[in-house]
Amino acid sequence: MPMQKIDLLRKNIQKVFLGNQTAVDKVMICLLARGHVLIEDVPGVGKTVLATALSRSLDCTISRIQMTPDLMPSDILGITVWDQKKSEFIFKSGPIFSNLVLADEINRTTPRTQSALLEAMNEAQVSVDGQTRKLIQPFMVIATQNPFEFEGTYFLPESQLDRFLMRIHLGYPNPEDEARVLDIDPARTTLNDLEPVMTAEDLVNLQDMVNKVRFDPALIDYIIQIATATRNNEQLQIGVSPRGSLGLVRAARATALLHKRDYVVPDDIVSNVIPVFAHRIVSKTYMHDADGVATARIMQQVIETVPSPV
Repeated sequence: MPMQKIDLLRKNIQKVFLGNQTAVDKVMICLLARGHVLIEDVPGVGKTVLATALSRSLDCTISRIQMTPDLMPSDILGITVWDQKKSEFIFKSGPIFSNLVLADEINRTTPRTQSALLEAMNEAQVSVDGQTRKLIQPFMVIATQNPFEFEGTYFLPESQLDRFLMRIHLGYPNPEDEARVLDIDPARTTLNDLEPVMTAEDLVNLQDMVNKVRFDPALIDYIIQIATATRNNEQLQIGVSPRGSLGLVRAARATALLHKRDYVVPDDIVSNVIPVFAHRIVSKTYMHDADGVATARIMQQVIETVPSPV
């Protein structure tokens, strides 16, 4: 029964998002792995549509934050105010206190405001006025950004990028899918009628199932070899950290569950290496790799040098 929920979720999203179906699976993998996802591409290819379709397919609390240069950390986390009637300070929670948080155009806000998300994304809690508050579960941040627009934007620092389990690209749809988009215009029609197909409880149960997916020690060693290869690569200034390796383990387990298996195979690792690792490495030559092409190419070369356990 829980596995049927995964199929229902995918089909529900596909009613609206008619483009890259691999991207749909990657977003679902992040969801199942309790990870956050950065959707990066040019305007108009469906970044916000995909994120909104996912959020509306889940019977969870949802908030959308339009990132702007004048946004303050308190606009995201919340603020403590004086209540005259009660004669006490009360906390007004911000939009971060939701199951799903859509941070639209995240690179348009200042590094100070971006950093307000770090604790929330890493530890599922926020600290405001010296008090720590837990976030509700499940919790996921879906961020979007245009990597090619530089005026009025700020580069995401490595510490912020490292909190995203994956960075994915949608690309342009093929002619058949684009014809369907032009005919149906799903963002203005079917998106408004989308109904939830999975509850928060269903999602948490599936996330717990991901943790139980079997991982052979040889495959753990395979991930360590790939990570070590990035740390020793002459083209790279910064290799993959243990946090990245742990993220790949979680993504591989979620991929196995998505394919209705209770064990991981090497393909579950290889298919996720670039979306999980490429944004965590820093090239010596391309310090500001806006679209991630250079690091993805280096990462592909690294994969080819590490022998698969099969």
